[in-house]
Amino acid sequence: MKTSEFSTLDAAGVDAIRDSMTARLDMRSGTLQKAAVRLTDDSFGPEINTRDSGKISLTIAGPSGDISAETDRIRFNTTQSRPDFREVTYFLTASSLEEYIGLIRDGVARYGIDPESAEGWISSAQGNPGTKSDFSITSGTSTGLEVNYDLRYDGSKDTQVIIVHVHPLA
Repeated sequence: MKTSEFSTLDAAGVDAIRDSMTARLDMRSGTLQKAAVRLTDDSFGPEINTRDSGKISLTIAGPSGDISAETDRIRFNTTQSRPDFREVTYFLTASSLEEYIGLIRDGVARYGIDPESAEGWISSAQGNPGTKSDFSITSGTSTGLEVNYDLRYDGSKDTQVIIVHVHPLA
């Protein structure tokens, strides 16, 4: 029985995420506490991968706005001695350069990611769409969390990836 609008990351919570294909994480305090997602302080948390069954509708509630995405992979970064997660990571995918650019510009508009850094990369990729590039755009903080888009682009492949790192503000 669910007692909160937010997901848990214990076995039952991960099953519920997989069944509903939705996850809602509470970082309104600026962090994601392990106890709040029904994990012990020494837990590392799950990796949730649904590549074979579709995309999860993910929402991370931040101190001053929500982060939302459709993703097939969510990871949690921590240590055995932390009571919280240092980072939540998820993956965005696109099947064309145009779709990829749309995802980047959406991040600029929604999360305050640096537009100059983003447009510089976009201009370079449009000039050479077959390029291969690993590039981290300057983070945005408009949600009260640090949102970083780590671009993994390879024009020779059918699927392009953005690794999104969500951190508490330092």
